[in-house]
Amino acid sequence: MQFGFSGVVWEWRGPAPFHFVSVPAEDAEEIKDAASRVSYGWGMIPVSATIGATSFTTSLWPKNGSYVLPLKDAVRNAEGIELDDVIDVSFVLAPRRGR
Repeated sequence: MQFGFSGVVWEWRGPAPFHFVSVPAEDAEEIKDAASRVSYGWGMIPVSATIGATSFTTSLWPKNGSYVLPLKDAVRNAEGIELDDVIDVSFVLAPRRGR
């Protein structure tokens, strides 16, 4: 399953701050339908994502009935992404390992 959307970069300030972009609700519904086939536990969904010219692997995190895509520092630095930027994201769900 392939997804693409634009979203605003936001920050969660915890012991180690993370930057995220929220997955739109309509995409989250489709992802939930596939979750049992791709999740490796705790609701985490492995994906292969692309932002600009940078491709990377990560996992969607469940949040408030939807999902968020964490943005690695290496990706943000490579693409010049800052807090509150609107970015274009594409990703595909990756199969669970061992399947």
